[in-house]
Amino acid sequence: MPSLPDWDDLRHFLAVVERGSISGAAALLQVNHSTVLRRIAALEEGLGQRLFDRLPGGYVLTAQGHALAEGLAGVQERIEAAQRSVQGGDERLHGSLRLTTTDTLLQGLLLPVLAGFRARHPQVQLELTVGNSLLSLTQREADVAVRGTNQPPENLVGRQAGVIRTALYASPAYLATLPPEATRDHWHWVALDASLAHLAQARRVRDEVDPARIAVRLDTLVGMADAVAAGLGVGWLLCPLAAQRPGLVELAPPDPAMDTGVWVLTHPDLRQVARVRALTGFLHEALAADPRLRR
Repeated sequence: MPSLPDWDDLRHFLAVVERGSISGAAALLQVNHSTVLRRIAALEEGLGQRLFDRLPGGYVLTAQGHALAEGLAGVQERIEAAQRSVQGGDERLHGSLRLTTTDTLLQGLLLPVLAGFRARHPQVQLELTVGNSLLSLTQREADVAVRGTNQPPENLVGRQAGVIRTALYASPAYLATLPPEATRDHWHWVALDASLAHLAQARRVRDEVDPARIAVRLDTLVGMADAVAAGLGVGWLLCPLAAQRPGLVELAPPDPAMDTGVWVLTHPDLRQVARVRALTGFLHEALAADPRLRR
């Protein structure tokens, strides 16, 4: 006997009906392409019916799909109206919001943005949790996350605000210690330690640099930028962090292979909470306008 459909599966079904494609539905719902595919597959399996014909020009409803779409006409609007009614008491912008991010993004991009948000919404108290581990938004360890990643978690929703770039830098003081005939082989390097070995900067150094030429390893990108600015060696730095340290010399332009997306994320159950919606919208708008992030 077919099981009762999950509303989230139905919502993804309606998005594909509206947009005519998986990519269009993903953009509408602000989720990953694979999430839409998984939801549609779960709905079809649960109903025991094929709802779409997969054609080169897009997704076309089958007869069963047409029947389901007609039966659901107006349902989403009624559910959203009911949610707004229930959440009406939470529409005032007050209360606390917990934001999780990294020290890199906090110091490199976010602090002035958060000051602007507080100026606009002084009744909202911000709780900042800074670290490289992504707190569970599903378990309400945080309400909003701002992360540098090219693969955001599929269980979260959000938008990419831009791309943070990485280039090779050194301080004038360090360059002055090198002989005139110095080549790249003479450089000493500032690198990341094993705790951040998964990052592009760490992989680049591991693949290209003799370990004997590494002067210092750090467990933070902010500390790495400080070490390069102090003259300990050259290093691949995030461009916004380098820009905060006047005088650093760019030795090689940003490498597109090291670009990292900056995402503003929340849990699907939280995105209609007024203060969460206000913060995510404010963060995305401000970061998308930041000239230090590539579009």
